Amino acid sequence: MDLKLIPAQPKLGLVNILVEIPAGSKNKYEFDRNMQSFTLEKVLHTSVHYPYDYGFIPNTIAEDGDPLDGMVIMDQPTFPGCIIASRPIGMLEIIDGKKYDQKILCIPDKDVRFDYVKSLNDIDTHRLDEIAEFFRTYTNLEKKTTKILGWKNIEAVSSLIQKCIRNN
Repeated sequence: MDLKLIPAQPKLGLVNILVEIPAGSKNKYEFDRNMQSFTLEKVLHTSVHYPYDYGFIPNTIAEDGDPLDGMVIMDQPTFPGCIIASRPIGMLEIIDGKKYDQKILCIPDKDVRFDYVKSLNDIDTHRLDEIAEFFRTYTNLEKKTTKILGWKNIEAVSSLIQKCIRNN
């Protein structure tokens, strides 16, 4: 899979998320650029599972040196390698180990059930708490700590995405 062929932004207001891990999975897959394939990085040590489809925005570089992470709220999981044109609505800022990290939260552009969602304000607070709790606890049994810094709304996301595209 040639990631250079996948635009970070298919059009203004959208990003492409390349799914690595489908919702409900305890398997942590990663795209290996050298092998041009998905590999199993690990099986989560805790009893939690990924709450939504999780992956990254191709052709971006975030502050941690990796592509910008993204998660798409979906009713049904997709599969590793699926590209989802998505509307960013906010981001979760965390310290993962000792590294600052951002997780962009998105809505699928092709699902009319989410047309009303424009920002984090349109998502139930409990759902946002569940997502944050997943990231807080998914590495506990590995003796790693994750600190949740909090949610930022869409205004902060737009400038971050542009910066990460320029960093590529």
